[in-house]
Amino acid sequence: MLITGILNPALVSLLARVRHTNSLVIADRGFPLWPGIETVDISLVDNVPTVLQVLAAVRKNFVVGQAYMAQEFLKENSRGTKNAFLRALRGCAVDFEPHEQLRQRVPKAIGLIRTGDTIQYANMVLVSGRERSEEHTSELQSQSTISYAVFCLKKK
Repeated sequence: MLITGILNPALVSLLARVRHTNSLVIADRGFPLWPGIETVDISLVDNVPTVLQVLAAVRKNFVVGQAYMAQEFLKENSRGTKNAFLRALRGCAVDFEPHEQLRQRVPKAIGLIRTGDTIQYANMVLVSGRERSEEHTSELQSQSTISYAVFCLKKK
């Protein structure tokens, strides 16, 4: 019997099978079902658990080298929400891309963890790999913000 860490046996089994460069999706409650991809649905009620809660638990046993999120997340959410996600992803490279492009990564994932999160576009694809230094992560996050700002300017 597990008494610490992640207690959900399906989630423990899924995480045990992730290898270097494999990807894992953590999704909000509105994310669609993906036939053919192992899905561990741990949603209970709105915002229980949240993507950030699941990410915090998963990161204790999973080395995230790269994270992908939707550019729409940056546009739809408050500065506080964006900062909370960036803090939770500290130590790994974070790239923001159009939501449709992010969805194209899903079929290649080992599995999907569905949460009860109601934050808009809180979905993320995590790629297993080496963590980055603080310096490298800050530089990448700065570049992501600049890239997103250029993307917004080009749309206008």
